[in-house]
Amino acid sequence: WLVIAVGLVRAYLAKGSYHSLYYSIEKPLKFFQTGALLEVGEYFPGIVPSSVVLTAFQVMSRVFLTWAITHSVKEVQTEDSVLLFVVAWTITEIIRYSFYTFSLLNHLPYLIKWARYTLFIVLYPMGISGELLTIYAALPFVRQSGLYSISLPNKYNFSFDYYTFLILIMIAYIPIFPQLYFHMLHQRRKVLSHTEEHKKSE
Repeated sequence: WLVIAVGLVRAYLAKGSYHSLYYSIEKPLKFFQTGALLEVGEYFPGIVPSSVVLTAFQVMSRVFLTWAITHSVKEVQTEDSVLLFVVAWTITEIIRYSFYTFSLLNHLPYLIKWARYTLFIVLYPMGISGELLTIYAALPFVRQSGLYSISLPNKYNFSFDYYTFLILIMIAYIPIFPQLYFHMLHQRRKVLSHTEEHKKSE
């Protein structure tokens, strides 16, 4: 994720504009975001101390945005909303993996702990907004092209409308986002208040 961050900064300095920066980090974004699937597998049991369900939802939604939306609908790659969620993801992941690394080393600086449980207050809505705006921008192109849709009649007697599916995905954000957000707020109160109490006791 540091590679992606550096790539974004270098591309911005070279172009002098934040528009269409996606192309400068497209390959590493696909690689690292897809690699995050390892977190919900059996490869690193116990290393990532997060809820499997929450981790699976967040990782799968990001992989979906990366491949099924941004990669598949080329027209949205120039949208500013793509940069919005890419920046949010990048900052979030740099902080999160730093948090895990220092925790494993039993030497976690308070600044990283504070950032882990505070900056999400802005970054999470920022990322969600970018994701939803990008899906919304993709809808006209999906409808026009019939991308990933299956029409009747066919030998499987099955139909699938990707356009409708994307609308349902957007609606699903309504109940899921508040649950995840308030879960993180609860974790923030628990972790940071515990840290403050520990400091006072010392």
